[in-house]
Amino acid sequence: MRGRGILLVAALLAGCAGDDGVGLPSAAPTSAPPAPTASATPSPTPSPMPPPSPVTLAFAGDVHFEGALRARLEDPATALAPIATQLGAADLTVVNLETSVGTSGTPEPGKRFTFQAPPSALTALHTAGVDVVTMANNHAMDFGPDGLTDTLAATAAARPENLDVVGVGANLTEAFAPALRNVRGTTVAVIGANVPDDPGADPTAHWAARSSTPGVATALDPAPLLAAVTQARATADVVVVYLHWGVQGESCPSPSQTALASALAGQADIVVGSHAHLVQGAGLAPTTDTYVAYGLGNFVWYTPTEATGMLTVTVENGAVTAESWSPATIGADGLPSFTDEGDAADDMFADRAALRECTDLRPLP
Repeated sequence: MRGRGILLVAALLAGCAGDDGVGLPSAAPTSAPPAPTASATPSPTPSPMPPPSPVTLAFAGDVHFEGALRARLEDPATALAPIATQLGAADLTVVNLETSVGTSGTPEPGKRFTFQAPPSALTALHTAGVDVVTMANNHAMDFGPDGLTDTLAATAAARPENLDVVGVGANLTEAFAPALRNVRGTTVAVIGANVPDDPGADPTAHWAARSSTPGVATALDPAPLLAAVTQARATADVVVVYLHWGVQGESCPSPSQTALASALAGQADIVVGSHAHLVQGAGLAPTTDTYVAYGLGNFVWYTPTEATGMLTVTVENGAVTAESWSPATIGADGLPSFTDEGDAADDMFADRAALRECTDLRPLP
């Protein structure tokens, strides 16, 4: 954590009182008065505050409950039980929920894929160990304004259960508001934003939240996002930005991704993202210690995927000091199956490391 010194001021008050001898003749002292004796005990010097212990933050990519995954929500408490160990291992876990949440509304006209899950999807994520969900993506309003009303009601109901949802809101301020978590003395802020500039994706820029209109935190113009990061920086020790960005099917970051990452470098401590449906490169920004993971791929998804995983970073004094990648593949059941050892895992580790070559990022020391 960035140090906040505590200034302790001790004041010692000493006074003296004596008789003025009013009405009595003055007399010269026969001897010098005794020297005062120093009896005050100096205040002890306060011990410096110990540095906060390292914290671990975990991130995974796109999650929805379509296809074979929908039946799992019949029992949300066990829906993601096969991956609960991985989801709950870090001090704080963040994922992208790639769906509208609710039971009402109508599908967005002309949109090729529209996703909607019942509010029990939030219960399933929280029960499995997820702490923060971002919904700043191109499916959050698949079921229109009525669907968003349902979503905002569901997210408000989830908050008392200690699950935070970011990236959507009743207005611009709420959509960009961070989730703030105290993790063993370290304050972590998580902000979500969507950057809908993928030419191959359905246009969703009109979903952007406005000053008095509900919607999605949208960062085609990065000014609101940068302002939210600056505000979070004033109170948080670690600022995380989770972005829905990039081009679907591309394993290298787009110029838009690298430009926004550069704008956030030095302001945010961690920038992660998804949308491409593929894993993208990760490392430290060129001139700062901001950690960037351009793409985390799908995570809980109805289409089998050859390569995905979970990213875990260790943060000390506001900086990422270590990273860990848990490689996985998504099977027919829609859940990731982790492969941490053996030749297959070695190949997946190597493949992810090689993805940095088409970025401007550098590896951790």
